[in-house]
Amino acid sequence: MKVETLRDVLSDSLRDLYNAETQLVKALPKMAKAASSGQLQTAFTKHLEETKGHVERLDQACEKLGIKPKGKTCQAMKGLIEEGSEVIELKGNPNARDAALINAAQKVEHYEIAGYGTARTFAEVLGEKEVAELLKQTLDEERAADEKLTEVAESGLNEDAAGGETEEDDEDEEDEEEEEMEESHSRGSHAR
Repeated sequence: MKVETLRDVLSDSLRDLYNAETQLVKALPKMAKAASSGQLQTAFTKHLEETKGHVERLDQACEKLGIKPKGKTCQAMKGLIEEGSEVIELKGNPNARDAALINAAQKVEHYEIAGYGTARTFAEVLGEKEVAELLKQTLDEERAADEKLTEVAESGLNEDAAGGETEEDDEDEEDEEEEEMEESHSRGSHAR
């Protein structure tokens, strides 16, 4: 593709986002199914419905600009989804896997936040107010999804994934080791 103007860049960005969202529509149900936490499953399921709406908004934005949304593969989303697929296959502690799923999902959200924020700015600069508003609606939902994932992680999931091993526990272990070394050292000096 050849880009000559900011409108070309916006068009390319919208096609990229369109493909990213359609890939995500296929991936989110798998992530929801892999999640052990009911709260995380709900977050993924809710965001799946929002993502379907994001595809519809991108269709509307592309129609307003007179471009076809299909025809481009978003390689970044493809890679992020592959990472998510690796997480789905992880064995072991379900809480740790849920923490890894949140990590993978937040990488996706941050990519989308960057993409929508930039595309919205391009639309504003070009005077495409309706397109900018459509992109802003989705941007707001992507930010809210990211915040929801943080809430789920901070609601105890990360602590559960830590399996009782927290920073405070590590500090206590270090204090005990220091005390033992001091006792050992002082016993050694008395033996002389």
